[in-house]
Amino acid sequence: MILAATSGTMAQNKPLKLGAILDMSGLYADITGPGSEAAAKMAAEDFGGEVLGRKVEIVVGDHLNKADLSANIARDMLDNQGVEAIIDVAASATALAAGEIAKARNKIIMYSGPGAIRLTNEACGPYTVHYAYDTYAQANVTGLATVKQGLDSWFFLTADYAFGQDLERDTSNVIKKSGGKVLGNVRHPINTADFSSFLLQAQSSGAKVVGLANAGGDTINAIKQAAEFGLTKSGGQKMSPLLAFISDIDSVGLETAQGLVLAEAFYWDLNDETRAFTKRFQERNKGRAPTSAQAGVYSSVGHYLKAVKAAGTVEPGAVMAKMRELPVNDMFAKNGKIREDGRMVHDMYLFEVKKPAESKGRWDYYKLLATVPGDQAFQPLSESRCPLVKK
Repeated sequence: MILAATSGTMAQNKPLKLGAILDMSGLYADITGPGSEAAAKMAAEDFGGEVLGRKVEIVVGDHLNKADLSANIARDMLDNQGVEAIIDVAASATALAAGEIAKARNKIIMYSGPGAIRLTNEACGPYTVHYAYDTYAQANVTGLATVKQGLDSWFFLTADYAFGQDLERDTSNVIKKSGGKVLGNVRHPINTADFSSFLLQAQSSGAKVVGLANAGGDTINAIKQAAEFGLTKSGGQKMSPLLAFISDIDSVGLETAQGLVLAEAFYWDLNDETRAFTKRFQERNKGRAPTSAQAGVYSSVGHYLKAVKAAGTVEPGAVMAKMRELPVNDMFAKNGKIREDGRMVHDMYLFEVKKPAESKGRWDYYKLLATVPGDQAFQPLSESRCPLVKK
């Protein structure tokens, strides 16, 4: 009997491992990468470093933006390393691959970096949470605002993979529903260095808006090269990055980025709570402000640990039930709620990038134009293609 009790105690004292699958050095490294690792560790420490008598450990894998590698890392984490839940996963193709592995093993997976709406539609699962943002909300918040301003004809530069395709489709739907029109599109490979031929097609389309359905380094390169081409100044076309992060604006610089209108799930300078979190985060992330994906990682890890504590177990079904039951109330979201399709519904924000003269310094980049309530920003359940949603 003593031996059995001892072995049970030993099992109980094993670390509780969370696996972060990230892009640590590629085109999404500034958006997620080392900053997401820092955010996850911060959340674990802020929770007290342990739950149910088990020390919380963050295990990191670099997927190098390869879907097959992401699946292999997820498999190894869950089968061999004793990881209980997976976090972030950085990009959509890599997230879809890791998600299938987690689903097959009935393990919780929480996405903060990826945006493809299919993660809560066709690829949804009973233990899947899409946390920070998605292509539907980005399209809805940005597309609607620009068409309302009279910018009603669009041409898309689209990254040729799941995320870019979803973002273009979702934004096109919003534009057409709002009375605008799409004049054309061009697909580009991920990690494109030279956008000149794509920008020429956008220029010759005569569209009022060039929508960038891409992310990270691709968005940065496209905005910079469009400025060099004179698309905005002499051509009079507006660039609309449909997914841009504060790290992208920092890389582009206000001189080039000023006036861009974009949707974000989080901004460091919204209130005292976001500013206090950012100050601590910057101390661990080389002075860099958190992106919405990194803030989402912090929030999702904290929410998961709260749910584990409330459930009194790490069993995924019980933890997931608590994650849905408990509202998300922290620096990232107020009264956030996880629905049956896995979408965490929270407010989204529409920002305009400041002119250089309006900025007080590095990271002071956004002017808040509108706060869009979550039930207006995200896809309604009535439109869901997730098999778990009862119609």
